[in-house]
Amino acid sequence: MKFFLYIFIISLFFGCHAKPNTAQTVVTKADTIIKPEIKKLIVAAEDTANYLNLLREKKVALVANQTSIAFDKHLLDFLIENGITVEKIFAPEHGFRGAGEPGQRIYNETDEKTGVKIVSLFGNNKKPTAEHLKGIETVVYDIQDVGCRFFTYISTLHYIMESCAENNVKIIVLDRPNPNIDYVDGPVREENCKSFVSLDPLPIVYGMTVGELAQMINGEGWLSGDKKCDLTVVPVKNYTRKTKYELPVRPSPNLPDYLSIRLYPSLCLFEGTNISVGRGTLTPFTSIGYPEEKYGEYVFTPKDITGMQTNPMHKGKKCYGLDFKGLNPNQQHFTLEYFIKMYKIAGEKMLTRKKMLALLYGNTKLPQQLSEDMTEDEIRKTWQPQLSDFKQKRQKYLIYE
Repeated sequence: MKFFLYIFIISLFFGCHAKPNTAQTVVTKADTIIKPEIKKLIVAAEDTANYLNLLREKKVALVANQTSIAFDKHLLDFLIENGITVEKIFAPEHGFRGAGEPGQRIYNETDEKTGVKIVSLFGNNKKPTAEHLKGIETVVYDIQDVGCRFFTYISTLHYIMESCAENNVKIIVLDRPNPNIDYVDGPVREENCKSFVSLDPLPIVYGMTVGELAQMINGEGWLSGDKKCDLTVVPVKNYTRKTKYELPVRPSPNLPDYLSIRLYPSLCLFEGTNISVGRGTLTPFTSIGYPEEKYGEYVFTPKDITGMQTNPMHKGKKCYGLDFKGLNPNQQHFTLEYFIKMYKIAGEKMLTRKKMLALLYGNTKLPQQLSEDMTEDEIRKTWQPQLSDFKQKRQKYLIYE
């Protein structure tokens, strides 16, 4: 009996002084490390607590298109289901459901599903009249932007704000991410190039969401007569300027994916030339070309594509040029590299639509700069003072870190 008691005491002694199982301790600590929570991005249309009550018992007009999605349904349907009285829809370029081709005139009609009247803001009338807003108390704007000056949805935003200011109607902008928000670049639009594709004095890439831009339009006095509208911006939740955002719905028929959207600021300038940007193919804005072999080794043939493009430039002709589909979208920023390269091959005959080129570019200087064989760095220096001024002005309107 004493023997067993002795063994028991010895075992207790060595057990209390044994070295801990360090390997087990490390595993335990590793298992308890708390990883930073990645919060889900929430577009404003789905942040209902911040805007639905503002619309209750109000007569509402909705500015929307195919990108206006909330909880996997169109915002119009969602608002009606939640008891909001939507009296009218204002439709931008491409129409309310986004079926219109680039530049195609959009007509007034009625939404088949809901019976709500649709007023086109792309055609003879780009700005709502006093009659259009008669009886409307609040306008809701919810359209996906791509962050380029010549994308006409922001021109529609400007005119909506202007009309609301003139008619004492409130406007709520439901914000969405900008897939080109990570930089600011390009010449600032000069006054002599003001048009529907260059309505406000912005650089080609302005690095702001539509909510931030709306605040700048209001704050800088860009509305006619220096008027200001009664503006409310509902921000995107859990969003920063470094958040990568691939659009769930194509913003227009010829911007089908993230790469085309990232290349769009650079390639859209070719719309002022005779060089094809791949319209009439399934991958527009990811290639450029012209019907001569000297333009490059990549070959594509534009054709009619229902819902995307009919009668594309160089229809039915083999175009030779450059293919960008292998590029990393995240590394794409505005550049004149491709434009200068094509000009060196084609010369002056490439610039067949100088007026359109000036409207897209923002000033009339580019053809002369190209003819003088200026490099991209030299051309960039000519727009830096105005660009720096814009960057400074925009700071006070930014919402996101």
